[in-house]
Amino acid sequence: MPTPVSPPAAGDEHPLTAHVVPDELGKGAFSIVKVATRISDRQKSAVKIVERRNLGKGDLEALRSEARLLGELDHPNIVKLHGWYEEEKSLYMALELCEGGELFDRIVSKTFYNEKEARDLVRTLLRTVKYLHDQNIIHRDLKPENLLLVDKEDNANLKIADFGFAKKHDARSEVLKTQCGTPGYVAPEILKSTPYGSPVDMWSIGVITYILLGGYPPFHDDNQVRRSMGYKARLFQKIRRGKFSFHEQYWDPISDGAKDLIRRMLTVNPVERITAAQALAHPWVMSDDDELETSELGDSLQRMRVFNARRKFKSAIATIIMTMQLQKFLASRDIDDAYEIGGILGKGAYSVVKSAKAKKTNDEVRSMSIAAMFVMAMTNEWI
Repeated sequence: MPTPVSPPAAGDEHPLTAHVVPDELGKGAFSIVKVATRISDRQKSAVKIVERRNLGKGDLEALRSEARLLGELDHPNIVKLHGWYEEEKSLYMALELCEGGELFDRIVSKTFYNEKEARDLVRTLLRTVKYLHDQNIIHRDLKPENLLLVDKEDNANLKIADFGFAKKHDARSEVLKTQCGTPGYVAPEILKSTPYGSPVDMWSIGVITYILLGGYPPFHDDNQVRRSMGYKARLFQKIRRGKFSFHEQYWDPISDGAKDLIRRMLTVNPVERITAAQALAHPWVMSDDDELETSELGDSLQRMRVFNARRKFKSAIATIIMTMQLQKFLASRDIDDAYEIGGILGKGAYSVVKSAKAKKTNDEVRSMSIAAMFVMAMTNEWI
């Protein structure tokens, strides 16, 4: 029988026996995510199923830590943990199902968008992060992919997801120096390997706010993908220096208050960076709705559509680059252990290893290489 661990689910029900499980929602490097409907009350969950054999030494404890942390949280704008279960071969994490998709996907589908809508989203994000920080929790990976909507009708019911990097941190007894986060959203102090704390989340919100209003990111490097698997020196140099601009041709229609808040969030010195509580009291966040509704962001919406398409395209490219690296290893040596390749290529390799081991043929290697070359050629125009 599966054993629920802290935090336990109500009734200690197994997510795949006490539920109807009709659909596979997605598949990642380590896991499969299925939609499950609990028989007792028809509550839907997104159940992440992870095979133990795919986990490294620290991965199991990291997953348990994420589950424990989510089990402690109770906020309307944070994805809820419905249950955590362990079996001999698999782990199950049942999470609140967000059927509305990513926030940015919803925004770019709009025909009309104004500064009030952007402000309302930022205010919700700030309130949620203040709740986390009040409990000494740092998310450490705030980005568009982790901002979800509950359903397809409600544009405002925002949820922060993916607490894999989140950390409960007591600054008096622990120094954080672990480099984590996502390029483009990561704070300068993380890149500098200096001790850091909750201000890293405020930096990430500053980047997200800039995109919500301007339609493009404050820090970017046009050659980021083509330089590929190493860290992106020029991009990170811009972030360390806090070098960004409000380009007049794009930002003139946007209120000065919004720009002031972004500057305060994208302050390089974390001691001087605005906190979530301070940001919630900022004049722009507290502005009258009528004033901001007149500031239309139609041009920003167009730019955000391009940015969002590129963002998703880059993710696909990264997968293909990983596949190409894998093919080189498969062609040069006989590897039987998925962990060996995972250790060489990184966590994203595991799912590729399985298909490559099952079909190690010249045709497969050739077709993958051609597809990757085609996509890389396209990036010269796209990115």
